[in-house]
Amino acid sequence: MIEILSLFSVGIALSMDTFSLSLSIGTLSGHSKKILQISLIVGIMHFIMPLLGLLLGNQILKIIFINPNYLMSFILFFIALLMLKDLFASKEETIDLRLLGIFLFALSVSFDSFTTGIGLKALTDNYITASLIFAGCSFTFTFLGLTIGKYSEQKLGKLATILGITLLFIIGIVHLFY
Repeated sequence: MIEILSLFSVGIALSMDTFSLSLSIGTLSGHSKKILQISLIVGIMHFIMPLLGLLLGNQILKIIFINPNYLMSFILFFIALLMLKDLFASKEETIDLRLLGIFLFALSVSFDSFTTGIGLKALTDNYITASLIFAGCSFTFTFLGLTIGKYSEQKLGKLATILGITLLFIIGIVHLFY
């Protein structure tokens, strides 16, 4: 029972950045079909990435050093700048998240799951259960973030978008020094 609670705690922690980013993206792209699609792909990535981290992580880190926090910061800043550009555009726009864009978003918020997978043996021997918990948490938090973001955009207009951009920049800065 304690192991399951620990895994849910880790799953929730892994989903916090996903939730924050989903809030921001939800202010610009709020179609219900897209919300479900994005949430599913993020959930699937949070299932796959810990298992990949478990299998490949130590070998990759021996060959090359990639600081996922720097990459995450770059992606966050890029998304925030695109949102800022759209905020000042004369016409109303939404983020066009095609499958590749959704995949890149899901990949960017799943890097922490990959690194968690490297140390997954320390948490549990039930790797599939752990990955299912991580996937369920990230799906739920992504869905909630996108839905709340969509609702806040309808009620707050441009203020919600400005708050989303600010949140992206703050999270990006935090990842630079994390």
